[in-house]
Amino acid sequence: MSYPRPVARLIEEFKRLPGIGSRTAQRLAFYLLSAPPEEALRLAEAIREAREKTFYCSVCGNFTDTDPCSICSDARRDKGVLCVVEMPRDVAAIERAGCFKGVYHVLHGVLSPLDGVGPDKLRLQELVLRLHEGEVKEVIIATSSTTEGEATALYLKRLLKPLGVKVSRLAYGLPVGAEIELADEETISRALEGRKEF
Repeated sequence: MSYPRPVARLIEEFKRLPGIGSRTAQRLAFYLLSAPPEEALRLAEAIREAREKTFYCSVCGNFTDTDPCSICSDARRDKGVLCVVEMPRDVAAIERAGCFKGVYHVLHGVLSPLDGVGPDKLRLQELVLRLHEGEVKEVIIATSSTTEGEATALYLKRLLKPLGVKVSRLAYGLPVGAEIELADEETISRALEGRKEF
C-alpha cells in the first residue's frame, strides 16, 4: 500500500527499532497521527531529551544523566563487590530484583569473533584499572548463557584471576515455578552444578 511520504518515512523509522515489524510500525505510526498533537510532540521531546542528556557513566559505563551515575555515587553500595554485565539493560534487570547491593561494570557487548568483536572492543581495560585501585574484592561475572556470553565469561575469568580478586559466576538453573520434566539437559546439569546446601 502506498502511504504519503512522511507517513512511509515514519513507518520505516519505527521498523528499524528492535522487535518492531511492519504491522506494529504501521499501528504506531497511525496511532501517533491520530493522537492529539501534544502527545506526539511529548514523545518527540522525550526522545530528543534522552539523546541529548544521557551518556555513559565514566566509572561503570551505565547510562546516566549525572557523572558518576547514581549507583556509583551511592555511599550505601558495597564497592568491594563488582558485577560485570554485558549491556546497560542488564543493570536494570538486576536492579529490578532488588537484592544486589554492590556496583557494576558494563562491557557494552560480548566477545564475538564472527562479528568482529574482540577484547579490544569491550570495556576490559577500564575493568582492569578499577581492580588495580584495590577496593574490589569480588567480581561477579553476569554475562548471558549464550555461546558468546560463556566465551566472554571464560576470558574474564582468565584475565581477572591473576589480579588476586575472587571471581564468581551467576548460577544457572531451573526458573522459579518451572517443571523439572520440561527443563532441557543443559539447564538441569547447571542446576545440579550450582546447587547449594539447604
